[in-house]
Amino acid sequence: MNRDFLSLLNWKKSIRLRLLGSLLFSLVAAFFGTSLINDFLNFILPQIIVMKSESEALSFANAALSFLSFLFFFLLIFFFLMRPIVRKVRTLADGLMAIANGDLNYRVPLPGQDELGEVAQNINYMAEQLQSMMKRERQIETSKMELITHVSHDLRTPLTSIIGYLNLLKNDDYQDLDEHKRYIHNAFNKTQQMKKLIDDLFEYTRLTSGDANLSFQVIDLNSLLEQIIIEFEPIAQELSLAIRKDWEQQSLFAHVDVERLVRAIDNLLMNALKFSLKPGEITVRLAERDHLVVLAVENWGSPITKEQEKLLFERFYKAEPSRRDRDVPSGAGLGLSIANYIVELHGGRIGLKHANGHFTFFIELPKAEQITKYKGSEELI
Repeated sequence: MNRDFLSLLNWKKSIRLRLLGSLLFSLVAAFFGTSLINDFLNFILPQIIVMKSESEALSFANAALSFLSFLFFFLLIFFFLMRPIVRKVRTLADGLMAIANGDLNYRVPLPGQDELGEVAQNINYMAEQLQSMMKRERQIETSKMELITHVSHDLRTPLTSIIGYLNLLKNDDYQDLDEHKRYIHNAFNKTQQMKKLIDDLFEYTRLTSGDANLSFQVIDLNSLLEQIIIEFEPIAQELSLAIRKDWEQQSLFAHVDVERLVRAIDNLLMNALKFSLKPGEITVRLAERDHLVVLAVENWGSPITKEQEKLLFERFYKAEPSRRDRDVPSGAGLGLSIANYIVELHGGRIGLKHANGHFTFFIELPKAEQITKYKGSEELI
């Protein structure tokens, strides 16, 4: 906006200067043109009007022709000087009117390096910005509808199962105590699935709305990762997956929000759990590189396309059913997106390397001594 405002001021100043310059040049040119006409008339009129009694008519005719010639030269020169400017201004006005009428694809065809050319460039830039803003607004509206659709669908599936099991229990429609316990166990698992979906949705909205208050502390990532894997290994073993740890024993410290970093790492591990070939292996690496701590989760799965790779960190994106593990409940497609936001809030980077079904999701975090403040609040380390 400041750029457009300054351009408008420069444009007005340039138009005034050009108008003044055209006026002065037209006056000077008209003066010299009139002088030439007068010299010609002073030579030719005495040859035509020779009577002394007609000397007054000669003077009057000379003055009238001088005025008319001055006015003619002035208007002619001024018109030709201002014509290009008027044409450019009209082009700018037509472009602004087209954009104002909603044609944001219109671009002012006014090349040039002068001030009017700069104004045209700024008008085109303004149209691009308006187009981008409207596109973002449409995306927001579409996202709201997608949010409602996905949440409704993802919550309805486990809720339908819970209602079904509760109806069976209410009507005593079971064979024995073992079947009764199985119904209760299945209903409980569905409630846990619903809780996971709601937690993911709540966490995602809180992270994207800017309301997330992170509590940072210096921790040893070695110890934290060891604890996470101990809790994760029994789940992996049930699905015929082995966990391999690959890091040195030396401590690697980072300045993180423990709860949210654990969630990000857990989301990467659950993603590997869902999409690994079974039986198989998941490798967790932790290493130091320059001023970064790099955590990586590797697994083998079905290959995906480059287009699918770009969508993995998008919200609500889910892999095809062929890639999903049937024994692992489907989520809302927010896991990797949540991990992405959490890592960004830590000043780090999350990414994927993929080659022929070998997936490596990595998190890069600054080492503890590289961080001295977060969001304006300083903390000594």
